[in-house]
Amino acid sequence: MHTGAMKLSADQIVDETRDWPEDAIADLIDRIWSAKYGDADPAIERAWHEEIQRRTAELESGQVQGIPLEEVLAKARALIGR
Repeated sequence: MHTGAMKLSADQIVDETRDWPEDAIADLIDRIWSAKYGDADPAIERAWHEEIQRRTAELESGQVQGIPLEEVLAKARALIGR
């Protein structure tokens, strides 16, 4: 582990966290965001959490079909003319 006095580059942070579980990465991102911009409004956090749960349930039940990333990127490139 690094001491507080040592500065880490973005590349070093990525290397250090590459094998972390997803929940640990999400926690780190939340902590960085909160340190920079302050805590989010709890009502907004709740609303996003409910939306994520709803969308996940729809995908898992087969109620909605996901769109492959490659297809989304191709459409985005077409829209911006690249």
